[in-house]
Amino acid sequence: MKLLLTALKHTRKPAVYICHRCCSSRGPSSLQDEVIVGSSPELVQTVGSQVEVRPGFITEEEEAALLQELEPGLRKKRYEFDHWDDAIHGYRETERLRWPPVCEEILSRVRSVAFPQGGPLLGPVHVLDLDKAGYIKPHVDSVKFCGSTIAGLSLLSDSIMRLVKENAPNEWLDLLLTRRSLYILRDQARYNFTHEILKDEDSVFNGQRVPRQRRISVICRNLPG
Repeated sequence: MKLLLTALKHTRKPAVYICHRCCSSRGPSSLQDEVIVGSSPELVQTVGSQVEVRPGFITEEEEAALLQELEPGLRKKRYEFDHWDDAIHGYRETERLRWPPVCEEILSRVRSVAFPQGGPLLGPVHVLDLDKAGYIKPHVDSVKFCGSTIAGLSLLSDSIMRLVKENAPNEWLDLLLTRRSLYILRDQARYNFTHEILKDEDSVFNGQRVPRQRRISVICRNLPG
């Protein structure tokens, strides 16, 4: 099933606030502990509880298990450069309802930290494979098909996710999604902000170049309320 996306344009000013978040089930990030930068401290204070990045959420072995399960199916697909609403370029995608036990344990851990216990979840897990030359334009996921929370594992590559307030394009957050990290967007961050994955040539975090390779995201969502 294709994601229903709405592409939106925005502008951006230099970072003036850094949020240090090193919360991880596997210990501190091996790269750096600065994972969120924003246009103002007020914005991070307002939206901070609804945006979370957990570096090192899965191990190398767990990443390898997920890739072993996903790669055979993905290799049968071609990268597409003409998403139906022009929101994604250079991607292939699939959905998975059933997983082997080792992968299901990983996904259960994602769900346990991202969603309220007992809350209704969207059954299929969405898998998005982004080519090195691919990128995701600013968009807001359709509220008809997914709820207030989205949680995604980042495989194979570091990347930068940018959030921009829809009615105030100078208000933004950049998230450093290191390889094997988990990101969580909730409520206001889901509905009032666009999100995107930057092109490799634009992949800069707080002034530091973050080279982006091929990236696979494994995404869990809850059902609309």
